[in-house]
Amino acid sequence: MTGFSFGPAMIIGLVFMGLGLLVGFILKRKFQKYSEIPSQRGLSGKEIAEMMLRDNGIYDVKVICVEGQLTDHYNPMNKTVNLSQDVYNGRNAAAAAVAAHECGHAVQHATAYAPLNWRSKMVPLQHASGMILNVIMMATIFGGAFLHNLFPIDTLLWIVCIAYGAIALFSVVTLPVEFDASKRALAWIKDSGISTHGEYEQSKDALKWAATTYVVAALGAITTVIYYLSMLLGRNDD
Repeated sequence: MTGFSFGPAMIIGLVFMGLGLLVGFILKRKFQKYSEIPSQRGLSGKEIAEMMLRDNGIYDVKVICVEGQLTDHYNPMNKTVNLSQDVYNGRNAAAAAVAAHECGHAVQHATAYAPLNWRSKMVPLQHASGMILNVIMMATIFGGAFLHNLFPIDTLLWIVCIAYGAIALFSVVTLPVEFDASKRALAWIKDSGISTHGEYEQSKDALKWAATTYVVAALGAITTVIYYLSMLLGRNDD
């Protein structure tokens, strides 16, 4: 092996990007479908979020509305549950699912849930790894010969493996965080009695597809790491 290229990694990325787009399409269809069915209790996403926070003894987290679609997230820095307009104002099973899920992250934060703490600490490393890979990719495209003369291929492979490994680890740690938040959300929805059995099943289905997007991302990251590790080990066997 005498050369180094991001081509195969880009192919892997495109394959899993396609899978991600497919899952994302199904997810949007599910949310659209469930958003068109009004809930019997008629509670908005904002009201549901505030109820779940109170039921978990959390009073220092604000529920606010943000622009965009599927932009919902919990911000541990300023302790805010950020809900998109459709979720914030929505009175349906989809809005209930998302609102409760984001509050699940707030509960994780309040109870010092270990995987959430790990993921938070890994954010700078994940960002740095992405920047390093972007620099190497641009250098490979526009100055491949210079880059190969400056760094031995084995060194580049080690850097790429470590960077992709950090991103893969971040993706893997994200899985229990997201699954646990959904688990907490569904348990609360069921126990609180805010929804009917049918609405509960709709919320469960919506969160299942949302979690699948993270699974696809993690599989893509792991596959990329395995590919570059195989390249590195193959060189060492030569």
